[in-house]
Amino acid sequence: MAERAPSPRDWAMAAEAALWLVMAGLALRTLPFSRLAQLAAWPRPLGRGDADDVAARAIGRAVEAAARRTPWPVRCFEKGLAAHAMLRRRGRPSVLYYGGRMEQERGLTAHVWVELGGLGVVGAREAASFAVLAAFPSAPAPAMRRT
Repeated sequence: MAERAPSPRDWAMAAEAALWLVMAGLALRTLPFSRLAQLAAWPRPLGRGDADDVAARAIGRAVEAAARRTPWPVRCFEKGLAAHAMLRRRGRPSVLYYGGRMEQERGLTAHVWVELGGLGVVGAREAASFAVLAAFPSAPAPAMRRT
């Protein structure tokens, strides 16, 4: 099946994602983790608040596409902050997870991913091997368990 050509809406969302990636990168380099946590845990989405699979997938694709085209390396934390901000701005109740695991050669390794209603938006493929250390906003205990 042939992939469809990006629509003007796709391009606009990718441009928004690029802007959020820039802001996320600046925030990661200038703000303490406690302030980033406050921003990511903003208490309520601003709009509708439903868990829309179509919006989640479109935002995930836009963030990944924008991240591939930046002239700098974009890490999972920047992608997660960008996707989380885009979803929450649209009123979607996304959760940004911060996880960790111990590796033989590198020691403690961290990973960030975003979910919306249990659907992985960005970083979810790699998330299964990480223990959840924090969720923003705080997720109920069962949602935070990973195997």
